[in-house]
Amino acid sequence: MINGAHTVIFSKDPQTDRAFLRDVCKFPFVDAGEGWLIFSLPPTEIAIHPGNENNKHEIYFTCDDINQFSTQMTEHNIDSSPVQDVGWGLLIYITLPGGGKLGVYQPKHKRP
Repeated sequence: MINGAHTVIFSKDPQTDRAFLRDVCKFPFVDAGEGWLIFSLPPTEIAIHPGNENNKHEIYFTCDDINQFSTQMTEHNIDSSPVQDVGWGLLIYITLPGGGKLGVYQPKHKRP
């Protein structure tokens, strides 16, 4: 049966964003060849939300303390939005070095 998941983030500057995941987030990785880094992620979860269309997927990272995380990102010159209380968590969006946005939240819901 299924033994994992492979998540893809598309980037206009993949080398810089890979360096962010490697050097700032400190995610373990393997080099699949020619600098193509595949990262291991912390425990993950998946939810199915109602929607008006199929084939729309989102990725968020989670953390225990969103304010501390935001401070750490500032120390690494990573821009982040103000913290928003969105009901299910405290959410910020960081701007990856390659220019893309990534949501990070401190969940209020139970974790599996």
